[in-house]
Amino acid sequence: MSRNRKPTSATVRLKQDYMRMNRDPVPYITAEPLPSNILEWHYVVCGPENTPYEGGYYHGKLVFPREFPFKPPSIYMITPSGRFKPNTRLCLSISDFHPDNWNPAWSVSTILTGLLSFMNEKSPTVGSIETTDYQKRQLAYQSLEYNIKNNQFKELFPEITTMIEEELAQRKQNEPPALDPSHTAPGTSEQSTLQSCVVNLVVFVVFACFAFVVKHVMVASAGNATEDAI
Repeated sequence: MSRNRKPTSATVRLKQDYMRMNRDPVPYITAEPLPSNILEWHYVVCGPENTPYEGGYYHGKLVFPREFPFKPPSIYMITPSGRFKPNTRLCLSISDFHPDNWNPAWSVSTILTGLLSFMNEKSPTVGSIETTDYQKRQLAYQSLEYNIKNNQFKELFPEITTMIEEELAQRKQNEPPALDPSHTAPGTSEQSTLQSCVVNLVVFVVFACFAFVVKHVMVASAGNATEDAI
């Protein structure tokens, strides 16, 4: 006979945290556990206003040990942000890099709030990188297209996916049409030909005038020389 396994402390606690987050969402952050593994959670940080991350969506994951909440999780950010190396374990006071600092009372909401707070700082740590605010804004703009290529992201966050798709469609609609260099605009060829003819005509007239003046000067000089001889 098969025995039903009792839920681990991690499973019980993570289910409680999930229900708590649904009742009291973390500002700027959405999180979902994998349907097949509650020990792996994925999150999306929506870049806060008045920061270099504004307008960006940053996908990452939390990997919890079976001993949670007595041991801390590993924290990763998948989407390039300019703050953290993608797909790299981050050294934070709330991560498994510092188990001695871990407090079992800290929940998933606490972890994600701490992550967002540290993201808005510039303190270096293992897994962080240094970039300019301009580079961060560029990555924020590019994050939509980056995330939409991730099938797991789209499966876990369908509502955010819909918002991103709408934003990308709006961007495409606002873009000016690209010019095809292999095709010239109507009338361009005729205008170029006409301009060439006009330029050639002007050059010819100038040259003719110059030749006439030179001839006139030479004739006048010859006449003066004859008079002086007489």
